[in-house]
Amino acid sequence: MRSSYAVIGMTCGHCVSAVRSELSTVPGVRAVDIDLVVGGATTVTVTSDAALEHDTVAGAIDEAGYELAGQRS
Repeated sequence: MRSSYAVIGMTCGHCVSAVRSELSTVPGVRAVDIDLVVGGATTVTVTSDAALEHDTVAGAIDEAGYELAGQRS
């Protein structure tokens, strides 16, 4: 299953690494792809075995130091 999210506050490669690292620890996550947008909402696409709970994704992104702005369709 693939889900895309808008994340605010990411500005560099370190940000990408931090978010990828945190989301990769969520059970069932197989891959994390990130399209960095400096000064805007970055698209984070997560491939997982099953649908992920919104709070789980938000918690992982928050732990990395960024803000989940919402899910993209």
